[in-house]
Amino acid sequence: MPLKKLNAVVVGAGAGGGVVAKELACAGMSVVLLERGKWHTAFDCRKDDLRNQRTSFLGCGFGPDERNPRVAISDDGRPRVIKPNHWAYSNNAACVGGGTFSYGAMAWRFMPQDFRMRSTYGTVEASTLDDWPISYEDLEPYYEKAEWEIGVSGGAEPPQKPPRKKPLPMPPLPDSKEHVLLGAAAKRLGLHPFHIPMLRNTVPYNGRGGCMRCRWCVGFACEVDAKNGTHNTVIPRALATGNCELRTNCVVKEVLTNGKGRATGVAYFDQHNHLREQPADVVVIAGSAVESARLLLNSRSLLFPNGIGNRYDWVGRNLQGHAYTGAMGLFNFEVFDDLGPGASIAICDYNHGNPGLVGGALLCNEFIRLPIHFAGMSPPGLPRWGNEHKDYMRKYYRRSSVVMGPVQELPVFEARVQVDPTVGDFWGIPVARLSGHRHPSDIVTAKYIADKAERWLKEAGAIRTWPRLPGSELSGGQHQAGTCRMGNDPQTSVVDRNCRVHDVENLFIADGSVHVTNGGFNPVLTIMANAYRVGEHIAQNWKSV
Repeated sequence: MPLKKLNAVVVGAGAGGGVVAKELACAGMSVVLLERGKWHTAFDCRKDDLRNQRTSFLGCGFGPDERNPRVAISDDGRPRVIKPNHWAYSNNAACVGGGTFSYGAMAWRFMPQDFRMRSTYGTVEASTLDDWPISYEDLEPYYEKAEWEIGVSGGAEPPQKPPRKKPLPMPPLPDSKEHVLLGAAAKRLGLHPFHIPMLRNTVPYNGRGGCMRCRWCVGFACEVDAKNGTHNTVIPRALATGNCELRTNCVVKEVLTNGKGRATGVAYFDQHNHLREQPADVVVIAGSAVESARLLLNSRSLLFPNGIGNRYDWVGRNLQGHAYTGAMGLFNFEVFDDLGPGASIAICDYNHGNPGLVGGALLCNEFIRLPIHFAGMSPPGLPRWGNEHKDYMRKYYRRSSVVMGPVQELPVFEARVQVDPTVGDFWGIPVARLSGHRHPSDIVTAKYIADKAERWLKEAGAIRTWPRLPGSELSGGQHQAGTCRMGNDPQTSVVDRNCRVHDVENLFIADGSVHVTNGGFNPVLTIMANAYRVGEHIAQNWKSV
């Protein structure tokens, strides 16, 4: 039987989709939230060092599974089919909550300059660097709403961070041994260390308890439900209104449109692999930068022969993530106390204002590492196996520190998502085809930031340091963004300032794909804040679209 028409269908129950579904449901709209994965709990999460969302040698703990291949174009131009646990896949969790179910939970606001990169740095050769059509001031109240409604902990911020009107709702966790050591060193260098803001309960908040500082943190589910994602905050609130229905294990095939170019709903495969059509007044896509672009490109019709929103060939372009860089340091005394989440202290002194560079990155100590992670943190020249490697592991596991940061990448037009002409997934839907590379400037910036990380570790007492640098390969990963960028000009963007697809008056996108640039920070809080803004706009105007 045909499904009942609803006010809205939201595709993807991650950071953006969960927020939008809640906003629309609380405004009285009837909503269905479609998620291709499951609704996991902590009981589904084994403490498996080799099979989790961060270390996926044996598969991704929270999806996607092998029914969802992609195609990657190698440096020599040859395509290869890859599985979700391959490094080139640019994987993000496929489950209710998306990446927020198992992430590290850093909750950064972008800086005002991050919304004005072209105005700040000018035109950059071989890059599509541009300004956002909205400003930090436009997004500030929605940052605040995300911090208080979903829950963020942290402390006072340094002078480089933008102004806020309200403090964070929870204090930071007590300082670890590594935090104290790095904090004192940063101050001696004239830097401005502070606690990393986290989407994490440090005290009881919103009916859930605080962090117990478990070592199995990033990449795993939180067994005490202290890590705040959309799965345990806004999605339950949306369902509690009675206006929202969540359907899991549902894979969306295409956005449906009529002869006038309006979205009429979506076609999707349900949990029994039956093809269904869900009609709706409004469609919101929030599947991540790779999957949202793929869905638009697969939504072809007489009016949209190259895919919805792709009249000027911008859908799938400008794929960005972050070029992670930093340094490793070894000490002759213990600095690592094995308390989660590990990451706790940061500096923002190098996000902007670096001579001769475009942008920069924050620097912070790394998340807690398991022995399998430390095995890959060997100094140059050390064997990767054998007695010498074992001796190194035993001696330095607790006498080591890692300082890392996400370099703000420059968008590149040829860094892109396409749909493959020959390879389909389990349901026969053409898969994402990834190609391109980072901008050369990203590597220059990464080397600069890595040098600052080494200086910080040496000041803290490290007896040996070495840099950790990215390559030139295509970015993406859990911080993927940029493929459906926001802009005022339909010829150089996919959505407008309210994240409505230029060519379709009732189709919106609410994930990181709309980011024009991706900041030198983890982007999840910006995705959530923008989703609050988009959800509010739709709720106030949906009857007229």
